[in-house]
Amino acid sequence: MPLPEFLLTHLARQSEGRERGDLLFPGDDGQHLRRPHPTSGWFAKAVTESGIPRATPHDLRHTAASLAVSAGANVKAVQKILGHASAAMTLDIYADLFDDDLEAVATALHDARLRESVPKMCPRGAHGVVIRSKDRSSDPAGMTDD
Repeated sequence: MPLPEFLLTHLARQSEGRERGDLLFPGDDGQHLRRPHPTSGWFAKAVTESGIPRATPHDLRHTAASLAVSAGANVKAVQKILGHASAAMTLDIYADLFDDDLEAVATALHDARLRESVPKMCPRGAHGVVIRSKDRSSDPAGMTDD
């Protein structure tokens, strides 16, 4: 799971006084947290304390995927984060989130062209238009490129 830099200070505080192999968020018994009861478990209590109206662990999963997509993650990265078997599965669920990428792709292609990062693939003057000579005496059909 990718770890955003802004979380490092929070995790560092949570890690204080712990050994390398210790759990950061242990249960009351010091062991792994058990699957929470939907209405009275540790997760429901954390949601109540946070002040957000309602959330489930699955809601957080969808939120993580949505934030990854809006941050520019490609479908393969989101697939890996979520543990989906294939990118197709991720797209089946989250395809509508990637629709906004179409304008971003067009802008990125335009910006790349302006930076001349693809000059050999798209040389200046080769914008799908054949440039014809003004002097048509030697080529009356005007088919000669300049």
